[in-house]
Amino acid sequence: MAGHYGVPLERSDCLELDPHENSCTPEEFGKWLKTFGKDKRLAVDLFSGAGGLSYGVQQAGWTLAAAVDFDQRALETHRANFPGLTLHMDLGDPAKRRELLKLLEPAEIDLVAGGPPCQPFSRAGRNKIRDLVANHNRDPEDHRKKLWRSYLDVVKEIRPRVVLMENVPDMGLGDDFSVIRTIEEELEELHYATQVRLVDAWSYGVPQHRKRLILLARNDVDRFEWAAPQPVRTTLRDAIGDLPELEVVPLERVGEREMPYREPADIAPFAKGMREGAPEGLVWDHMTRRVREDDHIIFSVMDHTTLYSDLRKKLKPEQWKFQRYNAEQYTDKYKKLPWDDLSRTITAHIAKDGYWYIHPEQLRTLTVREAARVQTFPDGFRFAGTRSDAFRQIGNAVPPMLGRAAAEVLKPVKGAKPPAGGGLNPHWQQVRQALTKWALERRQESDWYEFPGAEPVPFHAAVAAVISGTRMRPEERAALMTVVRRSKQLTATGFQKLVAAAPNAVVRGRIDRLEVLVDQPAAWKLNNRFEVPGKLSMKPAEESLYRLLIGDDLMLVGQGTIRVAARMNGVRTDHENRLSEGRVNLVKLLGAGEHAPLRMAAIRLIGAELCREQQTICAECPLATFCPRQEETPTIF
Repeated sequence: MAGHYGVPLERSDCLELDPHENSCTPEEFGKWLKTFGKDKRLAVDLFSGAGGLSYGVQQAGWTLAAAVDFDQRALETHRANFPGLTLHMDLGDPAKRRELLKLLEPAEIDLVAGGPPCQPFSRAGRNKIRDLVANHNRDPEDHRKKLWRSYLDVVKEIRPRVVLMENVPDMGLGDDFSVIRTIEEELEELHYATQVRLVDAWSYGVPQHRKRLILLARNDVDRFEWAAPQPVRTTLRDAIGDLPELEVVPLERVGEREMPYREPADIAPFAKGMREGAPEGLVWDHMTRRVREDDHIIFSVMDHTTLYSDLRKKLKPEQWKFQRYNAEQYTDKYKKLPWDDLSRTITAHIAKDGYWYIHPEQLRTLTVREAARVQTFPDGFRFAGTRSDAFRQIGNAVPPMLGRAAAEVLKPVKGAKPPAGGGLNPHWQQVRQALTKWALERRQESDWYEFPGAEPVPFHAAVAAVISGTRMRPEERAALMTVVRRSKQLTATGFQKLVAAAPNAVVRGRIDRLEVLVDQPAAWKLNNRFEVPGKLSMKPAEESLYRLLIGDDLMLVGQGTIRVAARMNGVRTDHENRLSEGRVNLVKLLGAGEHAPLRMAAIRLIGAELCREQQTICAECPLATFCPRQEETPTIF
């Protein structure tokens, strides 16, 4: 019976998979370490899902000793495809973490990998959670947001040689990278060198648009050398063009669990690689949902440039009824993928309806095997459970090729000598120590108002913020701020002195905005500090500076700070993706901890006064010793 879904309701068969021949139980793990696991580089994958990152790590030369997740179906998939332990655990539970650490105690773990659940950090996830909190009594302190801490706790106890963490970019961009900076800071305190990088997955062979945030750490050498990006993108045709064409009849089943496969003479190298290890003459899981009659017609008039909002122009008037979603609200509800370009990002949403993943030629959505190929899972990799289970596992996975590219960076370096004197002194930790020292010294001098004080004064921060961006000579700015230095609130007399000290009409106009808070001592109290920007109608840039100067841990992203960060990372100041990549570069300088706001203020000052676009004053810059000074030849630390 089709009902309002328009197709017969069905669940696919539930695929049950046998465990990998070299998997083991907790009771057998000690024996496994002495037999199959002996003399191998061992890895642990936390929040492993189906094993996309595990597969990449394995391809790079590690052996999976253990994988941990809370998704039972994904664990069944992992157990079937990998050796070692597969553990169903909630790592948010301290007792379960202790249980895991006890199990792993006899093993020498070289690498800890993982991707803490990312839904709360992505834009879509934040919007969904906001709705759940507002309308469905959801706890605003989402448990999954804290799982990065559980991940870090396990790393700290195991102390592996190397660490690999993967997540969506919004894990950083959404909160000024505070979580990432904290993880880096705590790892560096344990003498790990770290690197944070935004990576386009297509640069390493993945045939889709997918940008991921990768955090790497190692305690053997302070070196992170990535392979050069691939010069040519792997297209969707390269990825799935060899798979058998499916007969598509509205309302009828599309594809099968097992189908005959015949390798074409012109098979793309990518597809040929995906076939390695698969049974000859057979393809698994080449199946997808039945197609509604109205969708069948809509799919037939689309090409890869067609928006859902464009469909009325392509359909006949009598077919307009087939466009059953609001075209203004769902402009991209349907997406037909291009043959000769990258696929759109495969996400867990593919388990819902597949409309974002319509085949370039055939009037249907992608099959399980096609989605797996786009994620770079080889054809021999099977997914436990129903068709929807498989789609969800695939969409949640790290593309194995991306995982491999990241893991390759962490291989042992031949000839590298172990760090002397108790461990590494990481490069970026040294840079931040120099920056902190300089900032503390400058704060003691005439530049006190450019930095957050040891005891924040909202009044001082507000004055500095409202006059920011105006044309003033340094001595004029210093003279004006001297007027307010001994005051913690704005009196009528103090206001008149400020107006008199203004060197020009523009500055006087800015100061006039402070008049609304004259003789209002309560407004300047520390517990009311966050209300000040609204009362003074501060612009976003002014508010950001004000918050920094009262000690908020945030990133000021502007031309000057991005320029300093780019030069310190040895990249061109006009490189592509300056905003997103620039933030990542800034993370390395900024770090975390109590002095992070002080360092952010220092970077702002260096960008304005010393590390200018032209006529840099390197001799006075506290970072000159560490600066690569190689605009044309990137140097990566």
